[in-house]
This record gives sequence, C-alpha cells and structure tokens, in this order.
Amino acid sequence: MKFYDCSTAPSPRRVRIFIAEKNIDVETIEVNLMKGEHLTPEYRAKNPNLEVPLLELENGTTIAQANAICRYLEDIKPENPLHGRDSIESALVDGANTKIMLDGFMAAAEAFRNSTPGMKNRAMPGPHNYAQIPELAQRGLLRLDNFLSDLEIHFESNEYMVNDYFSVADISALVCIDFAKWVKKPIPENYENLNRWYKTVSTRPSCKL
Repeated sequence: MKFYDCSTAPSPRRVRIFIAEKNIDVETIEVNLMKGEHLTPEYRAKNPNLEVPLLELENGTTIAQANAICRYLEDIKPENPLHGRDSIESALVDGANTKIMLDGFMAAAEAFRNSTPGMKNRAMPGPHNYAQIPELAQRGLLRLDNFLSDLEIHFESNEYMVNDYFSVADISALVCIDFAKWVKKPIPENYENLNRWYKTVSTRPSCKL
C-alpha cells in the first residue's frame, strides 16, 4: 500500500496517527501542497478531488478521505480496534467522530481557508475554486469557541470521547484542536477537563507524528 501524505496538513495526520496506532506497514509518499503537487495531472489521475490523504492499494484501487481510509485499515487489521469494540461502541464512536468533523474540523477549515491570504480563491478544498468570504471566517471562530466549550463539558464525566476507550474519535478531536491553533484558538487555560484529556492523548507516541 502507498499512503499519500502531507506532513503539514491536518487530515493526513489523522490517518498517520491511525496507522501508527494499528502498527500497519505502508509506504508513505509526501505530497507538497505548498508547491501544488496535488494539482498535477499525475495526482489528479489518482484522486480527481485533488486532496490528501489518499491510500493506493496493491491492485491500483485508490481510497480518498481520511474517514474512509481509516475504516478500510480497521477492516483489514481488526486488532487493537479504534472504531469500537462492539456494535454499540462502534455506533457511539461513529457518532462522536461525525460530530467532531461537523462542529470542529469544518469550523477550523471555515476560519482558516476564508482568512488566510495564501488561500485566496481556494476557500474550499477540491478541484473547484471558491472566493473567500470573511464573514465565514468569523463564524468559524465563533463555532470553534463553542466546540471547545462543549468538549470541556464532555470531559467532566468522560475519560475519552467514548467512555474509557481511546478511539478514532479521540484522534480526530486531537488533530482538530491542533488545527484550531492555526487560527489562534488554543484550549483556554481554565478548561481543566479538556486540558487533562489533551495532555493524556497528545503524549501517546502515535500522536506526536
């Protein structure tokens, strides 16, 4: 398998952590987004959406999107499950992961892509160009405030995103929180519960990647 990565981007990092947690051997190919390597005809042929991450299988099949890649890797190596240890837990993990993507990742992306000068006319990822909308950047910042506040409340009574179990949802939440720092939205110092969780997960060897 070949994993098309970008060491500076949030979404590929989610897969990178997942691969490390599962101890899966893959060939990693760095795609430099700043140099536009994802916009080349060669990469477009592999992923018409022009995004990373991307997983290329031995038979030539390509799997795009971090969630889809992680699900495939979970299926081929079910040991050390990260999507839940039973059907109920799996549903809870999927729900938590989806909420993080909607409330956290989309908010951070909204703020970052609509305010960063280098993202002019690239306010959305993918093959189509979109102009920046400053009002969306402001909304994204407000959404991140609420996202962090909601997590602080969640961790009053939970060790991880789902019960006492480190899952793919914790990976997503960690990467999202680090992404939020790009738009100057760190965890407030007085959020004791969220800071406790962050310290726990961020010190895992996989999460340092």
